[in-house]
Amino acid sequence: MMQSQGNHDIKDQMQRQAITHIRPAARLMPIHLGELWEYSDLLLLLIWRDMKVRYKQTIIGAVWAILQPLLMMGVLSVVIGWFSGIKTGNIPYPVFTYSALVPWNFFTNVLVQSNYTILNNSGLVTRVYFPRLILPMVTAGIGLVDLAIALLILFVLIALYGITLTWTILLLPVFILMALLTALGFGLWLSALNVEFRDFGQIVPFIVQVWFFATPIAYPMSLVPDALRGIYSLNPMVGVVEGMRWALLGNAPPAMDQMLISVVIVFVVLIGGIFFFRYKEVLFVDVI
Repeated sequence: MMQSQGNHDIKDQMQRQAITHIRPAARLMPIHLGELWEYSDLLLLLIWRDMKVRYKQTIIGAVWAILQPLLMMGVLSVVIGWFSGIKTGNIPYPVFTYSALVPWNFFTNVLVQSNYTILNNSGLVTRVYFPRLILPMVTAGIGLVDLAIALLILFVLIALYGITLTWTILLLPVFILMALLTALGFGLWLSALNVEFRDFGQIVPFIVQVWFFATPIAYPMSLVPDALRGIYSLNPMVGVVEGMRWALLGNAPPAMDQMLISVVIVFVVLIGGIFFFRYKEVLFVDVI
């Protein structure tokens, strides 16, 4: 009788214990923003690690973040600004171009580096659990450091050319955030695709070259025919470039409808990229 009572007590105790069910992961996994916050220390640690690796045993190191847009500004100023005689209003052509190259270089660097962010961290992905979304965010975080350095040089150029800043400078963080979300959105798509299709690493640099000429970097928006501006604004970097020029140089504000198109595209690409990345995430370990 006592043995029966003891078995009954053990059975009741087992029923009260929490039961953990182990199931295969679903292909469309939810996004846990709280989990990303819990791993914020890991995000900062990986950014610091990659920054040290990036500039270790280099000759110019972080100065490349300054030289790259400056050299490109010089080439464009001579080849297009001087020979073509493109008019940029009251804004000197070097400053006009450099103000667009700052967000453009940030965007393209994040885009290219995102191709390999999962593959370069395959040791972590296959051995330790953490939110894989952190890896594309690391690439964007490193790009923000270079963006900050390039912006400092832009402010020096603005001062040297005697350009007066206006209240629109307060909107600069908005367009920096827009550039960040644009880069991160496309980076999520590319980082997930390149795990399964490695030839994206060769395709992206060519796409970036074409994309450059479809963005008003070396020429003003006024040269784009009115009939094409709606389609042209499907390029989200149009809104970023035009917005930053307005905020920093006092250019005419971008058309509201064109800016709205760019903003919508940014959020569509970003949200779609998050869900696509999570959809492909369950395959990373097997494919790598």
